[in-house]
Amino acid sequence: MGANTLTGLIPVIYDAATTVFREMTGLIMAVSKDATAETAALNQTVRSPVIPAITPQAITYTPYPTDEGEQTLTYTDMTLDKAYQAPIKWNGEEQVSLGSMNDAVVKYQFQEGFRAIVNMVEADLAALYYKASRAYGTAGTTPFGSTHADITAQLKKILDDNGVPISERSLIIDTAAGANLRSLTGLNTVYAAGTEATLRQGLLLPLNGFDVRESAQIKSHTKGAGTGYGIAAAGEAVGQTTLSLDGGTVNTTGIANGDIVTFAGGATDANKYVVTTGLQATSGDIVIGKPGLKIVKVDADALTIGNSYTANMAFHRNAIHLAARVPKMPFGGDGADDVTEVTDPVTGLTFQIAMYRLHRMVKIEIGLVWGCNVMNPQSLALLLG
Repeated sequence: MGANTLTGLIPVIYDAATTVFREMTGLIMAVSKDATAETAALNQTVRSPVIPAITPQAITYTPYPTDEGEQTLTYTDMTLDKAYQAPIKWNGEEQVSLGSMNDAVVKYQFQEGFRAIVNMVEADLAALYYKASRAYGTAGTTPFGSTHADITAQLKKILDDNGVPISERSLIIDTAAGANLRSLTGLNTVYAAGTEATLRQGLLLPLNGFDVRESAQIKSHTKGAGTGYGIAAAGEAVGQTTLSLDGGTVNTTGIANGDIVTFAGGATDANKYVVTTGLQATSGDIVIGKPGLKIVKVDADALTIGNSYTANMAFHRNAIHLAARVPKMPFGGDGADDVTEVTDPVTGLTFQIAMYRLHRMVKIEIGLVWGCNVMNPQSLALLLG
């Protein structure tokens, strides 16, 4: 680390990026990723249009085309709102004290810097679970305790019914569910699984069209304590995402973002809807994820909030967008003595490495700017655990 530029450190940095010890980061690898995002500034809104459904019209034989086809486009916003750097700082006496261990220690520091920022990105992606459309599974019970076929088949049905493309689907689970899945008969032997990926490489298998991965950042959701809510007098139609409720008791937390709600009255409705905007009042509106209600809701149809759960996530790649880039330097540069960029070979994220020579010290910053959001809620479902 004694060189005045980063040139001498490049082999150490790349070795650190290649061998970094890390928790599971399945979400980063499964979402739609723009790893440059050069056009967006920090805290600048990036607006993505949402195309509404098109209703086919009967062909009519008239001298002129009929006047139809207008659409009102909506949008989803995303902001590059996170800018972090992992610092590494040494003075000369500290470097000398390490002797021949200097490069090894510095490599481990870079590993920890990459790891810490990657975990922050992964955690931000996992925190988007509450923007899902619907859910499947039993809250409080780790999935894959005895089988996998029915679980992935039901998740597939949710996405199929929502019109989601059948390719590029992923199921991201926590390590407890991963341990259950690896233990299932047929997945822990090469001849039965048809591949050595699970047994020999620690990777999970494609199941019912889902590439199953693990994440150490999967979130645990605590249910809202509200009770007694029901559909207000006007009722709600199929496809409605904003639902008017009344008759509730708040109990401090009411209906929380991410709560799983079901309805008792009217036509049978086994769907578990995900609340994207909750309610902390005795009456008012909640919002559920697109494509909204599958069954008509009538006046006083009672709402039940499901139990607390672990939010495993099943989705198409285009459901969640992650934009990331290196931090911007001012025109003409700042006080950095040298700057380079390194791409993590696992996640594809590109980090900025900047070295600053201070008074009798040197400081290195590992930097990244990022933002993420759910762009297509109908392409995201939850597997409750």
